[in-house]
Amino acid sequence: MSELNYWEKELLINLCTSECVSSVQVKIGMNTERIKRLLKQKENIHLEFKEAITALPDNLFETICAMLNRDGGDILLGVDDNGSVLGVDENVVSKMVTDLVNLSNNPQKLDPPFILFPQVYDINGRKVIHIQVPASSQVHKTGKIIYDRSNDGDFKVEQPHRIAEIANRKRNHYTEGIIYPALRMEDFKQELFPKVRNLIRSNNPAHPWLALDDRQMMEISGLWKKDYLSGQEGFTLAAALLLGKDEVIQQIIPHYKIDALVRINNTDRYDDRLYIQTNLIEAYELLMDFVNRHLPDKFYLQGDQRISLRTTIFREIAANLIIHREYTNAAPATFVIYADRVETENANNPHGEGPIDPTNFVPFPKNPLIAKFFIQLGRVEELGSGILTTTRLMKEYAGKGKAVFIEGGTFKTIIPLPDGKAIVIDDTVSDTVSDTVSDTVSDTVKQRMVKVIQELVKQPGLKSKDLAKLTGVSEVSVRRDMQKLTQLVEFKGAPKTGGYFLTDYMLLKLDKK
Repeated sequence: MSELNYWEKELLINLCTSECVSSVQVKIGMNTERIKRLLKQKENIHLEFKEAITALPDNLFETICAMLNRDGGDILLGVDDNGSVLGVDENVVSKMVTDLVNLSNNPQKLDPPFILFPQVYDINGRKVIHIQVPASSQVHKTGKIIYDRSNDGDFKVEQPHRIAEIANRKRNHYTEGIIYPALRMEDFKQELFPKVRNLIRSNNPAHPWLALDDRQMMEISGLWKKDYLSGQEGFTLAAALLLGKDEVIQQIIPHYKIDALVRINNTDRYDDRLYIQTNLIEAYELLMDFVNRHLPDKFYLQGDQRISLRTTIFREIAANLIIHREYTNAAPATFVIYADRVETENANNPHGEGPIDPTNFVPFPKNPLIAKFFIQLGRVEELGSGILTTTRLMKEYAGKGKAVFIEGGTFKTIIPLPDGKAIVIDDTVSDTVSDTVSDTVSDTVKQRMVKVIQELVKQPGLKSKDLAKLTGVSEVSVRRDMQKLTQLVEFKGAPKTGGYFLTDYMLLKLDKK
């Protein structure tokens, strides 16, 4: 893999403008509460306070490098050693965040690069910059020196046997970094690269990876690496999982699969099943489609924005199932929908045992490279966000019960559902639609009608604008479809306040009356 030339490095360093900064500066709610909890603690192996009133501390990247090489952690800028908030000068906050993003992605400052996205918080009227540093599956250095972390702070690692210890620890713990020297660019699914760029661009239009070609993006994201102990170099297991062709993935890890099941009526076997054996980017989309087919939704006002609770919660659950799995373990990942709950389970390289306390836990990535890639795609906010977000929204979604996260040899998640709201969608809907509408209606329109009925099973009373958003067509198209489905769907209520409901005939077909 060729290195970036001088011009490419300079372009990369200067790409992240204030537009990039604006996308990472405002964080509120539970994340702010976590920062306040950190401020009450003393500095330790996972926590570092640094004064930074007008500029980045000179030794900042020593700490970043050390945390990447050890177990990760949190760095708070604008805080003295005792946890007192001094604040960062508001006039330089944007520049400091920009510099941090650029320098973390600059191989001349952090080698190999590990892009970080600091967040800015207002704590008692003063600005604090939070840098969440995950543990990395690679060995990093800054200023050509490797650093490690202990309770006493950061220290240089110069002896060859100590460097070998770090490399061996990571090799044994982070199997996503296993190198496959025979992997070539042609082994990756080429149509995924434009998809990846579109996802990154929609999440952050000024993202520095957008200026790179496919090979350079894979190198700087850590999907290609060199083992400085053995001299071996090439694409990693993480690269194959994220972007590999299906047949390549199956050759490398033939046991890989995600098994999604609905067990409501037939609890011994299943009512519906999705068997996923494709790359992780498309696996996530397939799993979310399965969620949308079978789980109810509620809309919720977050500030002045209306959000889907189903999407907000289960995007985190699906992402965590994928990015924190131990892929060298032959046990399948499972996603099972019951009438009253969803249970997920995946093979795990544990960093603790027992239930996780959402108010007091240290996030720890099981696959740092995969997690970092998903963060760039906008599918994960930051390390630990899944547990925090799910916990915060559970009452609004389920009404009762708590989400449970259990760490161990397998990682298990239990998410309660609104009473009796899980849905079995089988061929009945498709067959009924086909029997009801004219043969001249295209298959595309029929599929859209099936989608409408599935949504009305889960959310009776939806309006034209809701169905338009869910099906991706105009309100005019929705109303035109409804005119063809009068035997199955009816409008109830006043024109401005009413909505669509399934007819008694359709409910009897589904045996839901």
